[in-house]
Order: sequence, then structure tokens, then C-alpha cells
Amino acid sequence: MAGRIRSPAAGGQGCGRHGGPFESAGLPWRPGTGALDPPETMPDPALTDPSVVNPAALLAARAEFDAIDDAVHDLLMRRAALSATLAAQGMKAGGASFRPGREAMILRRLLGRHAGPMPRAALARLWRELIGTSLRQQSDFSVAAVAGTEMLARGHFGLETPLRPQATPAAALAALEAGECSVAVLPSPADGEAPEAAWWAGLDAPGPQVVAALPFLMRPGQSVPSALVLARFGADATPRDRGLLRLERAPGTARDAVAAALAAAGLPPRRLLASADGRRMLAEVEGLVAPGDPRLAPLAPFRAAPIGGYAEPEPDGAPA
Repeated sequence: MAGRIRSPAAGGQGCGRHGGPFESAGLPWRPGTGALDPPETMPDPALTDPSVVNPAALLAARAEFDAIDDAVHDLLMRRAALSATLAAQGMKAGGASFRPGREAMILRRLLGRHAGPMPRAALARLWRELIGTSLRQQSDFSVAAVAGTEMLARGHFGLETPLRPQATPAAALAALEAGECSVAVLPSPADGEAPEAAWWAGLDAPGPQVVAALPFLMRPGQSVPSALVLARFGADATPRDRGLLRLERAPGTARDAVAAALAAAGLPPRRLLASADGRRMLAEVEGLVAPGDPRLAPLAPFRAAPIGGYAEPEPDGAPA
């Protein structure tokens, strides 16, 4: 067989009648998948290409690539079969399939053990696609994305996840509240926004809550998420989270006074934003804050209300 390579269309190792990923996952083997077909071969031009310095070494490397690809493919099919089993057994009902905190911890673990020349961003993108695939297997998952956030939504939830473009944050929130989508992706809040653009000002439990931030792997130099993900349930906690509080302030109350009140209550703000009219404020604090948190009591004059939070994103180019 020297000098001949397998076609990419050939079936992978471990997909045969015995010991393949379908059988190991308890799923029936299905004929016609190519699992038992003999590998197709074709002449390898590397043997006659004069620009190839060491054809034998190249052929050996290609054979190793093929073996690695087959092993990776087997594991991918095994992972997909496990997701299918969870869906078939109804082990995750409703919104339980989407657990943004769990997803963040998966990526943190993988980024923490990652080594070698493969970029961290490539690793994160691969696993985001895998996670998105699992979500679609386990539930009827779709995303409402406000104009300008579509690429972030695609990168986070996967290329095949149904995406419903929305012209405004209000339209995306309406679609989420009506159950027309699983989550909504909205632009990250900015200081000095017009009241109609400050979508966060109208959030209140038990309505839609912020549950994730995009991108999870920040670009070099990026310190603030580009978009936030909202769902009809609260965020699940991880060891490193950011909580969001909606506040109102009376005319004449200085921003520094609000920051001081937050700090005195044990919730020093990492960021403190205000709408253009100055009445509505958004505080980002360390950790998630539950509606009944006793630290909210001293903030009653500001009508402080938690509106969710998100797992702290990871920086690219640095250990997790």
C-alpha cells in the first residue's frame, strides 16, 4: 500500500461492526454509513513531486495525521451519541440543556490544560461548536440576535444553531419573553446610552436575566464584553462571576455617591454606567447577587435589583 493514501471520504477506525462509537454508546449500528466499506485509495503525488524533499517522511506524517483524525472522529461521534442518549432519556428538560456556567467551566478547564502551538482561540472555537451541537441535540435551541451581534452569536452558539435577527434590543427581548427563542444576544451596555437604548433598565426578576457574556475568550486588550446573553432563567454560578445590578438615582445624586453606597453595602462596583438622562444606572460587581441578598437592603433608596450576571470571560494569550 506504500504510495497510496486514503480518501477523506473513507470511514474512520472504530466505526466498524464491533467496538464502534455507536455500539459503545448503546446505539444500534446502522448499515450504509460507510463504516464497513474498504478505504478508497488513490496515487499519492508526493512520491513523484520533485519539490518534496523526503517523500517517505511525508507519507509517514500523513498516515499519522489520518490515524489521529480517525481517533478524534471516533470521540466526536461518541460525544454526540452521549448527547443523543441524554435527549432520548429526557434527562435534561426545558432550559436545563443550556447551562452557561457549566460551559464556562468546561472551557476554563480546557484552556488551563492547553499547551503547544495550537492557538487558545482555535481551541475555544472548536469547543464552542461542540457545545452548540450538543445543545441542539438536547433541545429546540435558537438565538435571537440584535443587529451587530450576529457574528458573536454564531461564534458562541455554533454555525448550525438557528439565528433569528432582530432590529432592536426591544424586539429581541420581546421574542425571548414570548418563547420564540431560547436566548437573546444584545449589545453590551455603554455609558451615556439614550434611555431607549438602555435595554437593561427595564429588566426585573422573574423576567429575562443576563446569563453569559460574549466573547468568552476576550481579544488581546479587550476588557469589556461585546455582547450579553439573556435567558428566561437566572445565571448559574461559577468560581469567578460578575453580577449586574440595576439602580435608580434621584436628581442631583453624584455618581461617586452611588459608588460609595455600593461599596459600603459590600458590593464595590467594578464598573458603574449611567443612561444619558442620569436616572438609570448599571453596576457590575464581583459575584452573582440573588434577589434576597441582604447586601441589597442598604441600597433600597436606589431601588437596586439584580438582573443576572455571567461567568468572567478569559483573556486570550494568557493562562486561564
